[in-house]
Amino acid sequence: MDMVFPSIQEILEVPRIRKILRDPLRGVLTAIACLSLWSCEATSSVEVASRDGILIMGNSSEPKGLDPHVVSGVLENNIIRSLFEGLVIEHHSKNGEYLPGVAEKVERDENSTVWTFHLRKEARWSDGHPLTSEDFMFSFERILTPSLASDYSFMLYYIKGAEDFHKGKTTDFSEVGVSAPDPHTLVVKLLGPLPFLPEITKHYTWFPVPKHIVLKHGKIGEPFTDWTKPENLVCNGSFKLKSWQINDHIEVERNPEYWDARNVGINGIRFLPINNSYTETRMFASNQLHITYRVPPEMIAYSGEHYPKNLRTEPWIGTYFIRCNVDAKAFTDKRVRKAFSMTIDQKSIIDNVTLGKQLPATGLVPAFGEYPASTPVSFDPETAKKLLAEAGYPNGEGLPDIEFLTTDQDSAKALAEALQAMWLEHLGVTVKIRQLEWTTYLDTMFKQEYDLAAGGWIGDYLDPLTFLDMWIEGGGNNRTGWSNEQFEALLDKVQQTGDQATRYRLLKEAEELFLEERPVLPIYWYTRNYLISEDVRGWNPLILDNHPYKFLKLKAAD
Repeated sequence: MDMVFPSIQEILEVPRIRKILRDPLRGVLTAIACLSLWSCEATSSVEVASRDGILIMGNSSEPKGLDPHVVSGVLENNIIRSLFEGLVIEHHSKNGEYLPGVAEKVERDENSTVWTFHLRKEARWSDGHPLTSEDFMFSFERILTPSLASDYSFMLYYIKGAEDFHKGKTTDFSEVGVSAPDPHTLVVKLLGPLPFLPEITKHYTWFPVPKHIVLKHGKIGEPFTDWTKPENLVCNGSFKLKSWQINDHIEVERNPEYWDARNVGINGIRFLPINNSYTETRMFASNQLHITYRVPPEMIAYSGEHYPKNLRTEPWIGTYFIRCNVDAKAFTDKRVRKAFSMTIDQKSIIDNVTLGKQLPATGLVPAFGEYPASTPVSFDPETAKKLLAEAGYPNGEGLPDIEFLTTDQDSAKALAEALQAMWLEHLGVTVKIRQLEWTTYLDTMFKQEYDLAAGGWIGDYLDPLTFLDMWIEGGGNNRTGWSNEQFEALLDKVQQTGDQATRYRLLKEAEELFLEERPVLPIYWYTRNYLISEDVRGWNPLILDNHPYKFLKLKAAD
């Protein structure tokens, strides 16, 4: 496939590149690098990969791991979905619908509290070992075992007895509402009505892991054992792990033991941990990538002009926010947290920093169908100054030193600097920026060793609850130190009703309480801005962005 490449003059007009070129020596080196990157080989990487049926994707950073019960990030999810499969899978073109996965048939009782999953007899692990309901029973027990310390264990709290087992109130797993009447039947009993349970089981926390392999390399509740090393990893998805070279690539290949192997449309996927989004965009321009993880803000308009058929700007159900460590002295008072929130000019950030048609987040939960977006979050510096003074810090005087934790990505620094300037201008507060690479950032944030921390949440399923249920006390993805008994009581009531209007009313009440306390500072609702090759077929817009790879195809250049 022919590509139109920009001239060197066009490259030099990109604002950030032009800024770099003010230094003559760096300018020469950058110009040489740009020319090299934009040069076109006789046969490009994408042309070879398309011919071989290998999809090449940018994936931001090196993943924390590949254990579905231990990781919690989007970039890990991108890889894990290729290796493992749950009871059902995402529909390839329709939001909020599912297709059969390991379960060929799903049944529920009239109250949607008891679900029966009939597993396909041909389901196998990549080593040929049969996959049975016992693997799911083991997997549920594993993720709920306290010593595993899974950040996502709360995703199974809908099951009767799951929370008590995870919190050590009970120690007998037979008291948890899951059973396996036979090797190909799994029964799940819930605390209350949940008509959309299959949507939740799409998430990797519900995926099975191979009992025979996990126990070979450690105990059920032992995290980070050798079972996920490339030479040991056994999976059940449409692909299996082929190679993993740290900071270079992770490559997966067809899994011949997969139950639907004959209908998988590509031969493999190569995930590249490209941290620098400018480098990633240049790699796409030079035909080295099929799909980018993102496009840097300054190059979105440029890409739209030069690659209109390749640029995608799509809704993404997620919220970018800043976590407040409420145990840190500076943020124990909700008035301080609200003051910092009210001095974030969201529109200015979107118009001048992110540039991706995001929307100002007036609440935590994006609008969901009949669930309206909340409105308490707004830019109001005058009220913010009063709140800060009421808290005992007029003009920021007396506030302890504050550090803002973020990742080492280029776009993260630009946003951090914009926030830093806003807080100084409107509150008189100087905030230091601390950038860390992805896994170190996650570890530091999860240990709650921060004052403010960049964060965000992409919906795990299409219901407002996915943005609220993690803020419970001890929730693995809470990490703010905040909890509230009234908030959790409202969520408990949500689990007891199947009436949508009642659920939404209770969820809205819980969200309003959360926003009044403001343990996080919402900034914008996400969009996805990325580049995709015309060679890729079957990649449809999905608001959760969980594309089932088995349905993709690649068209090689004629």
